[in-house]
Amino acid sequence: MSLEKKTVLLMEQASIQRSDKMMEKIEEWKRKNLEIFWFPAHSPKLNLIEILWRFIKYEWVELSVYDNHTSLRNHLKKVLDNFGTEYVINFT
Repeated sequence: MSLEKKTVLLMEQASIQRSDKMMEKIEEWKRKNLEIFWFPAHSPKLNLIEILWRFIKYEWVELSVYDNHTSLRNHLKKVLDNFGTEYVINFT
């Protein structure tokens, strides 16, 4: 099965994404209209999820939420549910 339109998948340089099994699939994926674009090594500023995670980890989570799994899970849910309103990243 091939993709109808050319599709680009953004990939990090993580070892699991550069594994032999993954690399073996790249030519097959190209034939199916899937292109892989590799982020430059060590480029977390280009990966939006890394930016979000950095804000969650260093700006929006107090140390007390790490006391237990339930507290951490509940706080992370609160942050993600309210991202864009109560929790905002300003790129300016």
